[in-house]
Amino acid sequence: MIRLGTRRSALATVQANHIADKLRALGHEVEIVLITTTGDTNRAPVEQIGGTGIFVSALRDALLAGEIDIAVHSLKDLPTYPEKGLTLGAIPEREDSRDVLVARDGLSLGELPTGALVGTGSARRQAQLEALGLGLELTGIRGNVDTRIAMVTDGKLDAVVLARAGLARLGRLSEVTETLDPIQVLPAPGQGALGIECRDDDVAVLEALAPLEDPAVRAAVTAERQMLATLEAGCTAPVGALAEVVDGEDGPELWLRGALGQDGGVRRLSANGPVDDPQALGRRLANELLEQT
Repeated sequence: MIRLGTRRSALATVQANHIADKLRALGHEVEIVLITTTGDTNRAPVEQIGGTGIFVSALRDALLAGEIDIAVHSLKDLPTYPEKGLTLGAIPEREDSRDVLVARDGLSLGELPTGALVGTGSARRQAQLEALGLGLELTGIRGNVDTRIAMVTDGKLDAVVLARAGLARLGRLSEVTETLDPIQVLPAPGQGALGIECRDDDVAVLEALAPLEDPAVRAAVTAERQMLATLEAGCTAPVGALAEVVDGEDGPELWLRGALGQDGGVRRLSANGPVDDPQALGRRLANELLEQT
């Protein structure tokens, strides 16, 4: 029996059941264990209650205590620093990493009028949206997908910006009025990807997780998260990153785009490197961004 720990939110449980179904299809018995995290109970802005790790610390504690065998995380919520005794046993295939707009009257970003009130809980999104110069009024919000979309349908906001992956997993893509091009808004490092964490000495679980691994996704998110780590930024910082494995002149290579919000603007750079050394690519692009500050 593999005990799978997850947050209690609708999205987290959908993601957990997705992984549980994959493991069951491989012949494993799986039990879902619901765990409440600080990020689920505290409605204050993320940066005020600890920032990085508020959605994962309780899951990690349960892993280390032997109460669960694996934890399924939204990878963008997982701190970039390692936790002693734990490892990412598998990073499966990735959902679409882009952000989306859910707006009143089916409007796109460019169709929103000057002064339109747009909600986002992300400093990254806010910095990049402000840099577009559309004259939008941005406001911070918290809450699950239902809560955020209701702010639009109830008329409190003109639009909200969300991760497309979450809406896809919840079967709510019909409510999207525009998928934002990464040229406009780069996603958070690791957005759209799941990380399955386990104890690093649990050989049986590591073997069970191995078939779920997607090497190209691991390379991409490793570069993105290394860029974030090198910038010494947490998940609440205005940092966007997106890496992809592409066909280069000499075979597959990793292409990484990064954005850093600072001093009211956004600096953007891209770089490419070998697929087998994503950390080096992430560090290089981060340092190039820092050199521009």
